[in-house]
Amino acid sequence: MIQVIKPEGFGNIQLETVPDPEINQEQVRVKTDTTLISRGSELFRRYILEEAVSPSIMGYSLTGIVDQVGSEVDDVNINDRVMVVAPHAQYAIGEPNKSDDRIIKLPSDISYEEGTFLPLATSSVAWADSSGIKAGNTVVILGQGLVGSLMMQVLKDYSPEKIITVDALAYRCALSEQLGADVSINAENENPVDAVRQLTNGKGADLVIDCVGGHAGVKSFEQAQDMVRQFGIIQLIALYQQKPLPLYSSKMMSKRLVAGILTEEPRSQITQRAIQKIQKGIIRASDMITHRFDYTDAKGAFDLLWNTPGETLGVLIKW
Repeated sequence: MIQVIKPEGFGNIQLETVPDPEINQEQVRVKTDTTLISRGSELFRRYILEEAVSPSIMGYSLTGIVDQVGSEVDDVNINDRVMVVAPHAQYAIGEPNKSDDRIIKLPSDISYEEGTFLPLATSSVAWADSSGIKAGNTVVILGQGLVGSLMMQVLKDYSPEKIITVDALAYRCALSEQLGADVSINAENENPVDAVRQLTNGKGADLVIDCVGGHAGVKSFEQAQDMVRQFGIIQLIALYQQKPLPLYSSKMMSKRLVAGILTEEPRSQITQRAIQKIQKGIIRASDMITHRFDYTDAKGAFDLLWNTPGETLGVLIKW
């Protein structure tokens, strides 16, 4: 099979031919249809590194059709449509008997392309549950990449009074409003802290969620501390900033900081809730897709995400 690899060197995305994977009695093999590139982790944790990266962590959002089933698997059949947490490759291996969500059957009304959003959608539901949001809150979401966009859509289901999004890319601001944000602030054109204060009558937001990964995440984390009201909450989701984040005690007094996921609900149950949100149109996965690449041009897909982020959101690889 062919798989995406990243040998030594910045942006050195290549294709490699390896033997087709073999399954044991507890596994299934999946012939890949589509994979989704997660810009945050796959660029800032893989693409930009000088050192080589294991193919096993090149991607984690794959959909396809089961073409082999182990003798001890009793709940997955050949020709089942599934999502698998697996890297970019022509085949993936799943273990259905495990009690996690690394392989999930896709309902007939969720396409292969929509299904690739399930790992991030599931995390977004868990992040939202952990955020402390209450009905009637004013929420600010910093960053409108895949994670920020999904969070905005999921949080609308919690009946906030207003959702304000912030990004430095005009395309993502416009798409954010199309997908349901009440207001989107372009941080390239105006000071987002001042804008949030104006939109909240000087009080600040009840909840600020920082989804800005990479280098820009250092600045956004400081801005979050200036945007949140007294007794409000900051939730940090973003990773891969490559340096420590500034945390100012004078700014954080009488405020709370939540880091990531705090819910103890089994992830497999959260995944089913994410599936329902896609089915109901609460999560508009199809509308988040901006580009599709044939696997033979996988490097072009990664390069596009790195070089022209202002034109992209959901970038798929078709197998």
